[in-house]
Amino acid sequence: MSGDDRQNEEDRQKELAREHKERQAKRAAEQSAKARRNTFIGAAVAVVVVAGGIFAATTLVGNDGASNAAAQPSASASASASPSGTPVLPTALPSSTPRKASDITCTYKRDNSVPHKFVGLPPKKPNMKLSTMTIKTNHGDIVIDVDPNATPCSVNSMAFLAKKGFYEGNKCHRLAKPETSGLYLLQCGDPQAKADGKNKTDGQGNAGYVFADEAVDVMPYSRGVVFLTQPLDAAGQNSSQFAISLSDENTQLEQVYSVLGVVKSGLEIIDKVAEGGVIVNPDDITGDGGSTAPKIPVIIKKVILK
Repeated sequence: MSGDDRQNEEDRQKELAREHKERQAKRAAEQSAKARRNTFIGAAVAVVVVAGGIFAATTLVGNDGASNAAAQPSASASASASPSGTPVLPTALPSSTPRKASDITCTYKRDNSVPHKFVGLPPKKPNMKLSTMTIKTNHGDIVIDVDPNATPCSVNSMAFLAKKGFYEGNKCHRLAKPETSGLYLLQCGDPQAKADGKNKTDGQGNAGYVFADEAVDVMPYSRGVVFLTQPLDAAGQNSSQFAISLSDENTQLEQVYSVLGVVKSGLEIIDKVAEGGVIVNPDDITGDGGSTAPKIPVIIKKVILK
């Protein structure tokens, strides 16, 4: 490479870094505004809860524009209120009406528009007997309660990928903390993620297929809630990525993501990892998708659904 080429490359990298910082500043301002707006909406919902007693309750992966017809459950959540009128955050999935696999058809659509690892398409008929998902990591087990009656196609997808060994060796690529992202969660499931603060495409990868949203309104994303992730302002782009909420403050998020389950045990493992801080990737091209990997690596050894 000539001296001029090297100089041009250095100038290009500096420009990319500058644009990244500008995006981050803009995102922080937008997140702050959204938090204030959602706080107001949450207060309005609380009034509805008190009066009526019932309500229907990052840079993520995928591509824009695709829409898929997966089975859509009709689910609602009941929220109790404390004497002060503040809604009590749920710690478990709300009960849902038992369903038969014969009445459900899951649709998964191929998607090769982003970095991916394709191991096939899940079966159209889900296993309705599954109740737990165990994520075995290099730090210990994280056990999650799941409910196929609420999200049959989401649980079906996770079970299929787990059986295929899709998640084995996967590094959780994003640790979002309040001081860096305005959120507090751990995100995993990008099969191409390096989680080293250097890979520019961390946060973009998926399983080579997408499917529709399910149970997006059954509960807020309080601490321990596990939900599927997809691009901002997108729908029907669920795939292999998921996030584990680490704070009740995440209830500020609009309920647009499919709830997969609730952590039963092992959340303290992520808490300890979070204390170690994050690796900021200044060259991340997605804005905040994989730009904050945990300094203490979280590596998935195996996922088991039963």
